[in-house]
Amino acid sequence: MKTDVETPVPDRGGGVGKESRAEPRRGVPGAVVLLGFAIVGALVALSLGIYGRVHTPTGRPLALLVGFTGLTPMKAWLATAAVVLGVFQVVSAMWMYGRLPIKRKAPAVLSQWHRWSGAIAFVATLPVAYHCLWSLGYSTFDTRVALHSLFGCAFYGAFTTKMVALRANKLPGWALPISGGMLFALLIGAWATAGLWYLTQSGVPLR
Repeated sequence: MKTDVETPVPDRGGGVGKESRAEPRRGVPGAVVLLGFAIVGALVALSLGIYGRVHTPTGRPLALLVGFTGLTPMKAWLATAAVVLGVFQVVSAMWMYGRLPIKRKAPAVLSQWHRWSGAIAFVATLPVAYHCLWSLGYSTFDTRVALHSLFGCAFYGAFTTKMVALRANKLPGWALPISGGMLFALLIGAWATAGLWYLTQSGVPLR
């Protein structure tokens, strides 16, 4: 008598179960899902770039935070604060995943600090991005400014991709580390080509 061949597969409880070859599992591969998320992020970045390009820059701030007398120093310091929090994000994530040369286990509260630091860093970037697009527009008149415009728009695209990926199941194990690393790299790129550049100039107002 002919019977279906069964092969052992891991079950949810960590043991070994059986699955018939006649009924293979189906589903969208995680890499394909991640590609879809990346396309969504790319559309967000492209939309921001198009708006910044076609919008007529006002050349003036919508509003200055208390303590700042100019648009550029406000943007530079807010971006710097976001970078500092971003560094904490990377270090805390590496500690929680056991990627730091520290024997002590990460405290449970670190996950909360990780989430809150990420939220605060993102909020700090919003006035910067808003004034970059509304007051200054997407500019390409020299290499530094062109790179800053590109990095800034791509940062929000990468942020969209990561936030959507955080709520998805069955993604490749490398998906979140890669998306987080890309997000941090774009933040550093946008900051280095504007905030850091400004703060290292001589004779500029710092508030």
